Amino acid sequence: MIGGKWKLSILQILIFDGTKRFGELRKGIPEITQTMLTKQLRDLERDGLVKRVVFAEVPPKVEYSATEDGVGLMPAFKEMHSWWETRKRSPKAP
Repeated sequence: MIGGKWKLSILQILIFDGTKRFGELRKGIPEITQTMLTKQLRDLERDGLVKRVVFAEVPPKVEYSATEDGVGLMPAFKEMHSWWETRKRSPKAP
């Protein structure tokens, strides 16, 4: 569901920064390809963690946001961040 190289990064942006358009997500993760971002967003949408809204405009406008289930991952993200910060400050074990 959240496995893969990019899904956590995508979810983190949508959970903490809010609704984004495709191009904004690409800028937030410069290393990801357009094809991979599309695939990961489709997977996250299928799994109910991301909502995709298409606006009937020209040019087409699409926005992505975290669903309630996606936002439910916020405590886990905060714990991982706390763990990472602690680990960065700890001396390396031999």
